[in-house]
Formats: sequence, C-alpha cells, structure tokens
Amino acid sequence: MQSIPVDTSRLGVLRCAVGPEPKISDFETKEVKKDRDGNTIYSVAVTVRQEGRRVSVIEIAVTGEPKGVVEGAEVRVTGLDAFAWAMGDRHGISFRAAAITPVPTANTTATAPAGKTGGA
Repeated sequence: MQSIPVDTSRLGVLRCAVGPEPKISDFETKEVKKDRDGNTIYSVAVTVRQEGRRVSVIEIAVTGEPKGVVEGAEVRVTGLDAFAWAMGDRHGISFRAAAITPVPTANTTATAPAGKTGGA
C-alpha cells in the first residue's frame, strides 16, 4: 500500500470530533490493533473545515494515545499520510499520522505567577 503525504496546512481548521479510542483489529475477540513494535494504535475522528461551511470528518490512526486531545478541541496533525485501499468490491482512503496534538489556547498557555495579582 503506497502512502500519499497530505499537506495539513491546506486543510483549514482541524478539530477532534471523537476522542482517541484504541483501534480494534478483530471485532469478535475485541483484540486491539498494535504496530510492529507492540504499541497500541489509536483512532481519532477529526473534522476538516475548508472554505465556507463545508465540513468533512476523517478517521486518523496514530500510534500511542494522543495526550490532551478531547472532543471539540482544535488539533494539530503531524506527518499525515493517506492510503488508498480495496477489498473485493469495497474501497476507500485510510489516514495515518505521526502525531495528533492539541493546539494550545490562550487559557492553557498564559498563567499568572503564584502570588501575583493585578491592580495597584
């Protein structure tokens, strides 16, 4: 399966639609999918908002649990690749990323030093 790099800077605002969940490789046994090194692969649904009001949801696989990624939060996707696949009469595109991280907001980056307050 050939990977196609995706330029995430052209995708607009990316938001977490469904938080990280372990990807299941066998639905009968509930076996969790692992990479070659035995690390759990997680799936994160991400909304992609392009020009205007058009929004798409893509499911992205990533190795290891993305820390701090919660539903509704803006996220940064690093090293995104697309893979075309086909099985019988079914086909589609899968996505895999090197990392999915939360985008820092003003509330999480600026904190007042302990004991300091505003005013005179």
